[in-house]
Amino acid sequence: MTADLPRRTAAEFLGTALLLATVIGSGIMAAKLAGGNGALALLCNTIPTGAILAVLILIFGPVSGAHLNPIVTLAFVFRRDVTGAVALPYLAAQVLGAIAGAWLAHLMFDLPVLQVASTARVGAGQWVAEAVATFGLLLTIFGCLSGAREAVPYAVALYITAAYWFTSSTSFANPAVTIARSLSDTFAGIAPNGVIAFIAAQCAGAIMATLLANWLWAPRTSA
Repeated sequence: MTADLPRRTAAEFLGTALLLATVIGSGIMAAKLAGGNGALALLCNTIPTGAILAVLILIFGPVSGAHLNPIVTLAFVFRRDVTGAVALPYLAAQVLGAIAGAWLAHLMFDLPVLQVASTARVGAGQWVAEAVATFGLLLTIFGCLSGAREAVPYAVALYITAAYWFTSSTSFANPAVTIARSLSDTFAGIAPNGVIAFIAAQCAGAIMATLLANWLWAPRTSA
């Protein structure tokens, strides 16, 4: 990446904001049009999320790497691919961008900007699901980077699309997303009392995935 840090940080802010505007905005639209059909509403929330992920990684990847997720940034720090001096502004940009994206979605649908979510998402099953969702996301990224770098945008988009449906939590897999969705009392919301446990589960999944990836795709040495 050749962009300077301000441009890279701006890309992380803008990309995460657009991601959350899509997640929450499509959830609001889905709830309006699905007529109470939960499965249809989830499908209508899933497809735009997967689609925008591919677009955002394609356009912002050359600038910042398109992490759009504090867990991804921290995993790269652990692997020594990103320095702390870069990680700190990335993390701030991701969280602030996510919140801005949630507020933008509210504005687009004429809803109060400031909200607190009321949808309860608690319990062991939800926490295990978040660990699994994040574990799979990191494995997808690291696996593609090891041998199919150009496939990252599509693989990440497809993984999240699938994980919306095979995890009981609908695959947040992102602390910034989790925080922002706690500030939206809409279809995509999560009540604040579930946020800390979700983020803890995401961190656990990310640690396991990073350690496993370092072993699975370790540089080959001569026999």
